Amino acid sequence: MENNYEKRERVILAGVHRGMRDTLWDTTEESIRELGFLADTAGGVVVGEMIQNRPDIENATYMGEGKLEELKNAVSDLEADMVVFDDELSPMQTRNITDFLGVKVLDRSMLILDIFAMRARSGEGKLQVELAQLKYRLPRLRGFGAEMSRTGAGIGTRGPGETRLESDRRHIHRRIGALEAEIKELKKHRGLIRDRRKKDGVITAALVGYTNAGKSTLLNTLTDAQVFAEDKLFATLDPTSRAITLDDNRRILLVDTVGFIRKLPHHLIEAFKSTLEEAVVADILLHVIDASCPEMDNQMTVVTQVLSDIGASGKPVINVFNKCDRLDMYPSADGCQNIYISAKQRKNIDKLIEAVADTAPGRKQRVTACIPYSEGALVNELHETQKVISEEYGDNGTVMELMVDARMYDRIREYVGSV
Repeated sequence: MENNYEKRERVILAGVHRGMRDTLWDTTEESIRELGFLADTAGGVVVGEMIQNRPDIENATYMGEGKLEELKNAVSDLEADMVVFDDELSPMQTRNITDFLGVKVLDRSMLILDIFAMRARSGEGKLQVELAQLKYRLPRLRGFGAEMSRTGAGIGTRGPGETRLESDRRHIHRRIGALEAEIKELKKHRGLIRDRRKKDGVITAALVGYTNAGKSTLLNTLTDAQVFAEDKLFATLDPTSRAITLDDNRRILLVDTVGFIRKLPHHLIEAFKSTLEEAVVADILLHVIDASCPEMDNQMTVVTQVLSDIGASGKPVINVFNKCDRLDMYPSADGCQNIYISAKQRKNIDKLIEAVADTAPGRKQRVTACIPYSEGALVNELHETQKVISEEYGDNGTVMELMVDARMYDRIREYVGSV
């Protein structure tokens, strides 16, 4: 009988703790734990961890010689298939460590890109992943093909494929140029769509946050979008847009964006900048936060830093503390409006919608107006663009109780209160 069970690759996690002041860029127990979640998401099983304490990284081999020997013994003893390092390795470090350990070697960036390749569904998402992988792997080609042919398939091999990576550099440069041109065209097309949205007065709210904070679950709860949501890192990669209508008839376009993560190198942010552009052009940001996570404060800092890097800071922000059904006490954050919800349990969703209505531009006011019968076109426009609460026919015209925005109020000002 044929056994279809796919053996999960056995992974050892490794990193160097340097005692950095900015702990978000250092290897810590939390970053290693997160790296383990990434390995699990990619389909591996963690069989060991190793952290070396030293003030700086070894240029040639990342870890010190003694620790690397210890790591080699652990690979043998634990029958590991690969080692994943918590920092980005240089091409030289990757080659040297691979030759010494004799197993597949990945770093955090390569692992994240591998998950992106697995999660991307849209055409643009796949193009962005391939472009990022090719740019990242290009300086690491020497020795990389041999490594891939030795290991066959598995973690770190998704995306462009072995054949393309082992071909000559000129071909890869041509492919990179073609991908960049294609993404540029898609970016231009998306810009036209956004311009049309603005012209039509569509208000955009971008859901941003750390990976696995519950953005996709919240989008599903608010809009019945049926977006794929899972308790995994980077469960969704491609941005998804869904609209909701507020009580005053304003339409809000909610856009789910890719989750952020610590130690996300600048070149990865650049690669997915077009995906994150929705956050840059949004009218408001819903910062979805996993309130049950012990690392909540650090995760909020990461999101704030990435938003600043892509030019999305300075916008109105609502802090949406999610998973509050798991808490006894609610956290808080200064400088923003704080809403406490459980997207899964649908708790306080009405309060979140109220907060969006208060924060989003174009808030409407309630008025009563008598529109002359000669202004029939205006009555039709009011029905199409504003919220009509009640309507009756009077002696001098159509008496309407309305929720209108500032622009429409200026147009009907002379008819307001003239019942």
